Amino acid sequence: MNFAELLFPEFSLILCGYLLCRFTALDRTVWEQVDSLVYYFLFPLLLFHSIVRSPLQIGATSSLIVAGLLLGLSGIAMAYALPYVPGLRRHVDRTAHAGAAQVAFRFNSFLALALTERLVGAPGQLLIAVVIGFCVPMFNVAAVWPMARHGNTGLLRALLRNPLIVATVFALFLNFAGFRVPAWGDPLLSRFGAAALVLGLMAAGAGLQFGELAASKVLTVSVLAIRHLLTPLVAWGLAVALRLDATQSTVLLLFSALPTASSAYVLAARMGYNGPYVAGLVTLSTLLGMLSLPFALALLNAPR
Repeated sequence: MNFAELLFPEFSLILCGYLLCRFTALDRTVWEQVDSLVYYFLFPLLLFHSIVRSPLQIGATSSLIVAGLLLGLSGIAMAYALPYVPGLRRHVDRTAHAGAAQVAFRFNSFLALALTERLVGAPGQLLIAVVIGFCVPMFNVAAVWPMARHGNTGLLRALLRNPLIVATVFALFLNFAGFRVPAWGDPLLSRFGAAALVLGLMAAGAGLQFGELAASKVLTVSVLAIRHLLTPLVAWGLAVALRLDATQSTVLLLFSALPTASSAYVLAARMGYNGPYVAGLVTLSTLLGMLSLPFALALLNAPR
């Protein structure tokens, strides 16, 4: 599978947003409004649709759910630990870390759905939908927590006001209650989701300032190493330890190596943190996905 080809549209949208913001009348003031539209309306609809579109079958996928949650917790723990690691803590700014930590464990759900369908077909897409349904709430809470804590805004207040978390919890409730999107509503939500991805990536490109990456080199390398190197290794260990079958192992390893969520930039910017820096991390993560995805899938052939 040519991962460079698969990730090319995402990278192109980031580049397009960057060029439009720098060289046309569509300057930063325009993209600030786009940020708000994506954060408060389009991304919540994308998450809602991703979760309610498929029933969550807990019994048949319990081992994969446990593996996904353990994998997510390990990524969160590694990201949170960075300011306390000897040799790193002197070089990690706490404010920059609060906004950037999410890059180490969040993922691009659109790519997750698209890639699993190509690799293992419909069964894989159902499995990844289950993983998304259980992990997204945890990841969203974990993304908000350090920013709320560092900004002294109160975690509960920040969570209740976060449209991504509200949409996720509401969608999970409806999924378990047996709600399904009517046939006439599915195309509409799909179009909203597509708009969220396009505008979210372009907004990330518009917010890019590459100088911010150079100013926080240690933090940049650390969060991307967790996302694209350490997390796939942890996923392989979990697949072995929990004796996942071939399809579930493929889904878990693919899940572990995805580029980070494009909404990471929007969340950091809307909560008052360094959006341009996080946008740079999103861009680098998209590029690194071309290496980490084949690396993770190659681990499937490693001796167990």
